[in-house]
Amino acid sequence: MSRQIHSLSIADLSAFTKSLRAQLGRLDGQPSHAELLNMLARAAGYRNHQHLKALTEDAPQPEPVDLKLVEKVSRHFDADGVLLRWPSKNSLQPLCLWVLWSRMEPGRDYADRENTELLNAWASFGDHALLRRAMVDMGYVTRTPDGRTYRRIEQKPPAELSALLKRIMPQDA
Repeated sequence: MSRQIHSLSIADLSAFTKSLRAQLGRLDGQPSHAELLNMLARAAGYRNHQHLKALTEDAPQPEPVDLKLVEKVSRHFDADGVLLRWPSKNSLQPLCLWVLWSRMEPGRDYADRENTELLNAWASFGDHALLRRAMVDMGYVTRTPDGRTYRRIEQKPPAELSALLKRIMPQDA
């Protein structure tokens, strides 16, 4: 049987320690593995180890963040968060576009000219058409059939976006 990992968060370490000490004081000898698991769970405010397991299994787990990807993509941005160059690797391009997506206001329509100006401000390599086309093709932005209006498509960004934004955005921003 494989071992399952359950995290335990303790809000008040002092109360936890007092509860655990009291439970250990009631024992005649050393506790078994199962008894110790139950004591730890009770000290943390759960009925027993099974109660702890049931609640932590149901809790949503955070998405893992690919820090190597964040590092690679961050090299394409300057200290002000401006995209310096378009990555040649297809695997890096979506996260670069997510950064641009995150800077667009939700629910707002952007005229073609305004969209072009923003993309030129957010990317210094001068190919706003490439960025605009990639954002539409990847489903981050919609555009009207005549190409005059753009709008960000609301969706859940990848876990790496938050880590990347913290890394590339100026600290005073």
